[in-house]
Amino acid sequence: MEPISERRGYEAKKAARPLWRKLAGAALATVLVLAVVGHNHGSGNDGDRVHYRRDVSRRASAWQPKTGTTWQINIRDQLDLSNGNITPPVEVFDIDMFSNNAETVKTLHDAGKKVVCYFSAGSYENWRPDKDQFNQADLGNGLVGWPGENWLNISSQNVRNIMAQRIKLAADRGCDAIDPDNVDGYGNDNGLGLTADDSISFVKFLAGEAAKYNMATGLKNAGDILPSVLDVVNFSVVESCVQFQECHIYSPIIQAGKPIFHIEYPDSAPNMDDAAVDNLCNSRGQDGCSTVMKLTNLNAWVEYCDKTKY
Repeated sequence: MEPISERRGYEAKKAARPLWRKLAGAALATVLVLAVVGHNHGSGNDGDRVHYRRDVSRRASAWQPKTGTTWQINIRDQLDLSNGNITPPVEVFDIDMFSNNAETVKTLHDAGKKVVCYFSAGSYENWRPDKDQFNQADLGNGLVGWPGENWLNISSQNVRNIMAQRIKLAADRGCDAIDPDNVDGYGNDNGLGLTADDSISFVKFLAGEAAKYNMATGLKNAGDILPSVLDVVNFSVVESCVQFQECHIYSPIIQAGKPIFHIEYPDSAPNMDDAAVDNLCNSRGQDGCSTVMKLTNLNAWVEYCDKTKY
C-alpha cells in the first residue's frame, strides 16, 4: 500500500480607596504600559521578521475551527496584500511561516481571517534560515521527489528544540495555528527507523508547545496515528486522500466536530472540466471535508467544489 502521502486564539471589582492609592495605582499602570510597549517595539527582529504577538491573556484556549470551515493554502508565495484585495473570500489562510511576516498575519486578522502557519516539522529543508542548527545525526534519507529535504529524527532533543523555536516564531508572527508537515516519516523510507509511536510522541510534543501560546495544531496526513492524537489536534490537513482512496480514515476528525482541510492535486488542474470536479468532490469519505484543488507547488491558484477558481 502506498504511504498516505509524501507531503504533505473580568471586569474587576472597584473598591473605594484613598486618593493617594488611586494615584499610585495609575502611575504603576502607566509604567507597566510603557514597559510593554517598549518591549513590543524593541529590537530582536531578524531580516523581515516583525513581532506581532496576539493577546493570548484573554483567551482561555486555542482556536477551534468547525467542520466545514472554508480555507485556502498558499505556501509557495509570499502573500502580497498591499492592495487590500484578499482573495479568495474564505475563513482561513494556511501560509508559509518563514515567507510571511507578522504584518501579513495582522492584515489577514484585520480582514477577519484566521491564519494557520505552515512549516515542516519532520523534514530538514536546506533553504530554511535555521538549517545550520541541525546536526548531521538528525538527518535521515532524502524525501523522494523533493530535492534538499531529508527526514528528521523526530525523537532527537536537538530537533525538538528547533521545532519549539519555530513554534515560538509562529506565535511571534501572530499565527492562530500551526500546520507541521511531514510527521508521517514512519510510513516512508526514512532511514532512521522511525515508528508510529515516534510520530505520536512528536505530534503530542508539537501540540503541547503550540498550546503554550494558545495556538491550535493540525495533524498533517498520518491517518494511522489519528486515534492516538485526536484529543490534542484541532484539525487535519489531508492530501490526496481521494487519489489514494483513504478519506474515510480521517472520519474521526469530522465525528469530533473538527474540520478536515482537504487538498487534491488533479492531473488536469488548472483546467479541470466540471465532470472531473464533481467526481473528485463526491468521492467516498469526503462528507464534511473542506476541499480545495491545488497545483502541486501549492501556489495561489485554487479551485473549489462549487467550481469557483482564484
